[in-house]
Amino acid sequence: MVLLLLTGCDVPGVYRPARPAKGGPFTFYVSRDGDDRNDGMSPAAAWRTLDHANTVQFQPGDRLRLKGGQRFAGSITLDEDEAGSATKPVVIESYGAGRATIAPRGTSGITVRDTAGVEVRDIALVGDRKSRREGVGIALRSSLPDTRRLSHVRITNVEASGFQNGISIGAEGEARAGFGDVRIVNVSVHDNLETGLVVYGPAFRAAHPAYAHSGLRIEGVKAYANTGDPESARRNTGSGISLGSVLDAKVVGSVAHDNGTRSATDAEEGPEGIWVYDSSRVVLEHNKSYRNRTGSRVDGGGFGLDNNVSFSVMQYNLAYGNDGPGFLVYSGQPTGAHHDNVVRFNMSWDDARKLPEYGGIVAYGTRMKNLDIHHNTVVMRTEGLPSAAAAGIRPPALRLRDGMAGVRVANNVFATDGGPLLDTQSAYGRSTVRLAGNDYYSTGGWALEWGVHRYTSLDGWRVASGQETLDGGPTGLSEDPCLSGLTAPVTDGAAGPEGLVPRCEGLVPLGVDPQALGIDPGPVDYFGHPVPQTPAVGAVQPRATD
Repeated sequence: MVLLLLTGCDVPGVYRPARPAKGGPFTFYVSRDGDDRNDGMSPAAAWRTLDHANTVQFQPGDRLRLKGGQRFAGSITLDEDEAGSATKPVVIESYGAGRATIAPRGTSGITVRDTAGVEVRDIALVGDRKSRREGVGIALRSSLPDTRRLSHVRITNVEASGFQNGISIGAEGEARAGFGDVRIVNVSVHDNLETGLVVYGPAFRAAHPAYAHSGLRIEGVKAYANTGDPESARRNTGSGISLGSVLDAKVVGSVAHDNGTRSATDAEEGPEGIWVYDSSRVVLEHNKSYRNRTGSRVDGGGFGLDNNVSFSVMQYNLAYGNDGPGFLVYSGQPTGAHHDNVVRFNMSWDDARKLPEYGGIVAYGTRMKNLDIHHNTVVMRTEGLPSAAAAGIRPPALRLRDGMAGVRVANNVFATDGGPLLDTQSAYGRSTVRLAGNDYYSTGGWALEWGVHRYTSLDGWRVASGQETLDGGPTGLSEDPCLSGLTAPVTDGAAGPEGLVPRCEGLVPLGVDPQALGIDPGPVDYFGHPVPQTPAVGAVQPRATD
């Protein structure tokens, strides 16, 4: 991690003006029309510069207010002795009309170090050329050596662009704990070099799992055009939202698109739209991730549960037009810490555009276990693929590779225009991978790759593999799910899930009872409709009629 240069209160021995001996908390104002010789305690007596405001030692309940519509050079730093609390936070915000803009000079915009009880709202942060390499729009850092998480952070209605990372929350150095009770709401992080929003912590230890951060809620975040660093080949850059070392986190109602366009061509790890690693009990729901790219031959997908993720769920999300998979579940480390995850009621549409060796949904990994993939709708078309890919490997709707155990795949819709509906590395026994109640439909010739064998009918594959059976009877379908998305392309960011909603005049095909497979179907489908006792296949369930 790059060492950031900080200004103001980071300078040893800097003079801090005396606060009033009694009273408080206080509200301080900064305006381009002000004067640093003022007391700063009213709009009429505002200070002029952030450098001067940065000399104040803020206390619980204090507010620093910047005049809306104005641009302020410099940065703000809150240190360990400037803590607020949930009831009396230190607040940085705009006043008047519009948002104030903080424009740091080669550093981060706002740094919160070894403290919390902080709220930042209604602020824009814009980095310069040096900040794009070395700065963060809002950087929260914990280096405290104990296990106490710093509690209460709110970042609301903020925009951060032109930095190495838009917003970064990290535990580093000797820290074993980071931040808790964090809310990031209605934020835009775009045109940054490495990541829009990133959370990270110490190296993961599978023998003693610990997570630096807890209680994160990320809602209504727009992460786009975070390009990636073409000079950074040793690690991934160019993601929209990346979460590591978190416990009990939720990303909801957020969008990641057009990220990773300049990530390194020889990188061993690539970017993703929204992804999680080294974490537990994380929920990604009601998000959209599209047109994310990778400069290399790896990743570039919509959503991902990566190394060492457990008890986590991806649900009610839409992915389309990504270079890599729509939804990736992956473990590349033999830790045994990737387990008990769920992928349900999601939609993938024309993913794996650049990398057909992936697919709509992809799962594989070393010592991965107990994965449920159910009630998803996946459409994979060859239209629009690069000619070399179209002539060679075709992306399947579902790709499964070795390294997993206890995988259950049920009641999904897998639809293609001729590409494989399912492609597996091996011919798995049902104790390793269990498939039941899925709809496999193709408009261009039914094909399924099962290890080294290729099948052209559901019945033939069922007999040979023992898959798609339940209690001795056959399951699975090859019926038309009536999806317009098989013929109508997604062309822009305003696209929604309409092309993946069944338009059949009759009943939507029914799947199997998920509880018969030990699967908890969850309460609702993609649109929030209740899941019936006998559910249909796919992410959309038929609505109850009177």
